[in-house]
Amino acid sequence: MTPPAAPTVESVRAVLKTIFDPEIHLSILDLGLIYDVAVQSDGKKGHRVNIRMTLTTPACPYGPALLSKVHAEVGAMPGVSDIHVDLAWIPPWDPRTMASDEAKLKMGMFELDDDDEETPAAPGAPGGKKGI
Repeated sequence: MTPPAAPTVESVRAVLKTIFDPEIHLSILDLGLIYDVAVQSDGKKGHRVNIRMTLTTPACPYGPALLSKVHAEVGAMPGVSDIHVDLAWIPPWDPRTMASDEAKLKMGMFELDDDDEETPAAPGAPGGKKGI
């Protein structure tokens, strides 16, 4: 019998992408609630997964359920022998900077930055005019 494949950071992140915040209806990965994922051999036949994450607020009513779901789903992955979830509050969650573009769009928070686009300059004119 071959041993289970070792979990990778990418495979753990793929599992975390399937866990949804029940109020916002977006994955905890897309929301930016996952700060870090690390996978280490436990020195035996398995791997320890360390996850550093936060919640939308310290008073999140679904916090315990989300943490339990992370433990259950990642712990059920082949090759995972142990999981440790570090709940962090620093930096505080900010969807404007931490959420994926897809999540920002779904939350109605996607902002177009006027400084990102330039109007082309007329031939022979120095530079372009900012704006859309």
